[in-house]
Amino acid sequence: MREEGHLPDTRTHRGPHPEDAKLFDSSAWPRLQHATADLCWLLSRNYAAPSALKLVGDRYQLAVRQRTAVERCACAEASRAQREARQVGAERLTGHALWLDGYNVLTTVEVALGGGVILSAYDRTYRDIASMHGTYRKVAETLPALELLGRMTSVYGAATWIWYLDRPVSNSGRLKKIMADLAAERSWPWQVELVQNPDEVLAATAEIIVTADSVVLDRCQQWFNLTREVISQHVPHANVVPMAGE
Repeated sequence: MREEGHLPDTRTHRGPHPEDAKLFDSSAWPRLQHATADLCWLLSRNYAAPSALKLVGDRYQLAVRQRTAVERCACAEASRAQREARQVGAERLTGHALWLDGYNVLTTVEVALGGGVILSAYDRTYRDIASMHGTYRKVAETLPALELLGRMTSVYGAATWIWYLDRPVSNSGRLKKIMADLAAERSWPWQVELVQNPDEVLAATAEIIVTADSVVLDRCQQWFNLTREVISQHVPHANVVPMAGE
């Protein structure tokens, strides 16, 4: 779930924040990578996340958005190892259902298509920076993102993609109709469901899920790194920041 920093909710693109060209320029990567590594080290030794982030942010003199990026990309080594152990490859998808964290997947692909910053995290997921609270706004990248994801259904061979959207988020019903109509028109094996809390649904299922939400990844049984696969292979212009130092 995402918000776009201080940009007003009248935007028509899921593009970069005005400060991102400076904050996430390649010259800043070493500092961001060291900060992420340090935060991972502290979290692995059970330091409290807020105080650890402040310590790291102050040490490397990070701006607020940079601190947010570091926070989103770091995790304890035990968490990283557990997530890796639960991750499945594309070959496991054939004939199975894929359960997707709808806004988590869609908005990250929108950001990639719009030239916004994509963070390559320590657990190898792709994330964008901010969080959406309360309202989803359809932007110029929405339909291209859905088209791209729809084309992937035949590539991965999953029997069905079940998208879970947050019912409390404004415009979820409208987005569901857009997705359902597009899937019917293109014959994509999609179902779109509105639920109160997708996190709980995805964490509880034994099916293969798709999300970059850390809390869900720490609780799920198996997951596929779809967003990273799609962006790395099919969005060549994506502005990916290697926070983990790849």
